[in-house]
Amino acid sequence: MGRYVIRRLIQAIPVLIGATFLIYFVVFSLPGDPVQALAGEKRADPIVAEMIRAKYHLNDPFIVQYWDYITGVFQGDLGESLTGRSVSEMIGEAFPYTMNLALVAFVFEAVIGVAAGVMAALRKGKFLDQLVLISTLLVISIPVFVTGFVLQLVLGVKLKNDYGIEIFSVSFNEEDGLRAYLLPALVLASMSLAYVARLTRTSLMETMRADYVRTAVAKGLKRRRVVGRHALRNALIPIVTFLGADLGGLMGGAVITEKIFNIHGIGGLLAQSVYQKQGTIIVGVVTLLVLIYLVTTLLVDLLYAVLDPRIRYE
Repeated sequence: MGRYVIRRLIQAIPVLIGATFLIYFVVFSLPGDPVQALAGEKRADPIVAEMIRAKYHLNDPFIVQYWDYITGVFQGDLGESLTGRSVSEMIGEAFPYTMNLALVAFVFEAVIGVAAGVMAALRKGKFLDQLVLISTLLVISIPVFVTGFVLQLVLGVKLKNDYGIEIFSVSFNEEDGLRAYLLPALVLASMSLAYVARLTRTSLMETMRADYVRTAVAKGLKRRRVVGRHALRNALIPIVTFLGADLGGLMGGAVITEKIFNIHGIGGLLAQSVYQKQGTIIVGVVTLLVLIYLVTTLLVDLLYAVLDPRIRYE
């Protein structure tokens, strides 16, 4: 297992270099002048603009700029924005909000999604099964921004005004603590939650038809023990794969949700950086997300051996 982890960490280095190279090339190829974008509608002073380009080496060839960037990354330096602020500092300010939002959404996705899938699988063809299938299909079909506005209206406004129940915050307020993340996390997790429920249902139904499950039933084991100890454990392997990959997606795909609920996280920082053509910030955020994907993928692979002892890494 130790050799496998070391081998995966070594393999992560070319993946990180390749991902940052591609995104840096895309950002470098974008039309427009980032210095002028920074100035807004006003025309940037030519002398000042040239000083900024010289300071941040914007006139250097692409390969020179990328080499300076990637060598800085391996030294823990993500560079500076055109405003002079450290990219690491900007990400450090925004990342905790996105991380908290993604973790709460991940809990919703894992707990509710798996529970709904298990109940649907155990009641195949019955009312609860049909309810899960129809509701998850409905959630998947609706765009996230529509889901956000609807839940904002129903759970945030209607509950408070009509029934005096104030559980969810309509707009993000850090002083509300965990309650501030509940509604945006539910919106962010809604589509993934539906996929997890359907995947759990399918995987568990397939596992319940396995020979070892039928043997456990024939031996007289209780249904709860058969499902929880034998069937669900093996059925969770594809679900863990999906959840591990989706954790990185939750952190990187929160642009719309953060905008709806006015959360100043990574999504908002990335959207603003694209608008202002702040290439260093864009690449810095993508580098962070790539690292998160690599770590979560490694953890998922290690969890396989926990869920199924037959799996071994040489």
